[in-house]
Amino acid sequence: MRSPVPWTATLAVATALLAGCDSAPETSASGGRFGSLALEACSTGEGAMRAEAMCGTLEVPEDRDAPDGRKIALNIAVLPARNDSGLEPVFFLAGGPGQAATTLAGHIGNALRDVRRSRDVVLVDQRGTGRSNPLDCVDASGEPMDTDLSQVTDADGIARYAAACAQGLAGRADPRFYTTAEAIADLDAVREALGADTINLVGGSYGTRVAQQYAMRYPDHVRTMVLDGVAPNDLVVGGEFARTFEDALALQAAQCNADAACRARFPVDAPTRLREVIAQLQAQPVEVEYRNATTGAIARDTVTADTVTGLAFLFSYAPETASLLPLMLEEASEGRYGALLALTRMTGQQFAGGMNRGMQWSVLCAEDAPRWNADSGSADGTILGAEVARMFFAACPAWPHGAADPAQAQPLESDIPTLLLSGELDPVTPPAYGERVAAGLANGRHLVLRGQGHGTLHLGCTPKLVAGFIEDADTASPDPACLDSLEGVPPFTSFNGWDP
Repeated sequence: MRSPVPWTATLAVATALLAGCDSAPETSASGGRFGSLALEACSTGEGAMRAEAMCGTLEVPEDRDAPDGRKIALNIAVLPARNDSGLEPVFFLAGGPGQAATTLAGHIGNALRDVRRSRDVVLVDQRGTGRSNPLDCVDASGEPMDTDLSQVTDADGIARYAAACAQGLAGRADPRFYTTAEAIADLDAVREALGADTINLVGGSYGTRVAQQYAMRYPDHVRTMVLDGVAPNDLVVGGEFARTFEDALALQAAQCNADAACRARFPVDAPTRLREVIAQLQAQPVEVEYRNATTGAIARDTVTADTVTGLAFLFSYAPETASLLPLMLEEASEGRYGALLALTRMTGQQFAGGMNRGMQWSVLCAEDAPRWNADSGSADGTILGAEVARMFFAACPAWPHGAADPAQAQPLESDIPTLLLSGELDPVTPPAYGERVAAGLANGRHLVLRGQGHGTLHLGCTPKLVAGFIEDADTASPDPACLDSLEGVPPFTSFNGWDP
């Protein structure tokens, strides 16, 4: 059985492991600012996108019904406000599921730079990710498992991998207790330790589910919410990718068709060309010579239908990469695969390790797999097909997981001031999802960013809009007129770029 999308492509984000917090401890004068948390100065984040922060841990029970049992240390980084105003902090909730919030410190510090004038930004690695007792897959000796899961192309193989991973975790973690419900209890424990009566929530992608469910359980502790790339509570994560990806491709094709130069350069639209290339490679994979984008060395590898589909899915997340897709597919249709394979290998390296698989399985198998209808027919006729969801949940028969409360899938109904943000071309959390969630929010406002993809917090004037909204806790406060300057990225008509 073939998986149309490599596992690591399912929810794409680039992250790295948190660096150690090894600087001098904070002074006693600032200790009260962080409540009972003992934090030390640190530098955290990934690569060049690092941020100066205050780091520490908070110990919580793994199983709250057994408070005397195993404890886990939640990894926390606080990006301090430039002015110690004492205002309610902002908690950023990462996506995935499986992404560690602290690895995004530099990116979030930049996106929320205006917020940080007067408010601390709190990053908590959700249990099972980052340095919060990560559910890393290791063998019985504690060494990383040899098999690269992204190369496993059948459901039975994924299940065997998951069983071995679970065995390697024995004595270190119980995957049943690494769900969204446990995570929001952790967040509230951090809030309480900080001494904050109310907090502001900013969630991205799966983090919007965490935000909604925190607001459902602890409504009195939420001052405002910002939901970027909105995932409704009743969404089966992974279950609708085939359809939402198809819709995004159609919108991208329409954008090309509306541009005379693009229409002339690519008379066959990208979805049609993608199907043609997939059919060619299903009939006959091709061995290709390409140049490694990192080292410059010449290498050889085989291009398959999975290669092309996975790259197309990843590229659809952002307009800057989606703009390359028509050109890549045109080249491939003429038998030139070198650039496509080079981009695939480079993208795979960038995304490697960005999601914790074990934690992702703990969430999906408890909360989403039981609600997935394999026979719904919703993926019929799509490029990805129903196989992408089957592979998404293939680990669940072998992975120890809890059972979610059905109430978690109920829509959030609230009057908490909420700003919802969607990218027009988002292939996994389209604007229609934002509309569904906004319907239950008496004090909600939904903004759709034209020509944009998945994740909008950093785009254009959005940082100022978000800061103004959080400052005033008023959905009427942001003036979205500044977003009118945002435009889609024109498709490349050659390797030199797009026509001026």
